[in-house]
Amino acid sequence: MEGELGDKLFFGGDTIGFVDVALVPITSWFYTYETLGNFSIEGDCPKLIAWAKRCLEKESVAKSLPHRHKIYEYALELNK
Repeated sequence: MEGELGDKLFFGGDTIGFVDVALVPITSWFYTYETLGNFSIEGDCPKLIAWAKRCLEKESVAKSLPHRHKIYEYALELNK
């Protein structure tokens, strides 16, 4: 994914495109994956994390996604 993103701000180029819209919901799960898996996505995929942060700077994106801690709590409930 980082290879496809390259030096672009978004997968759509300078603006959010279809691929960005399709992938950005997955970013809500990053905290859960990292916490439960005891690893860092940013360490292996810094461009992907920078992209996710840029997406979340958009108010419309940030308001539409669940908070990462709520996803984590949900995952813990599923694990019970």
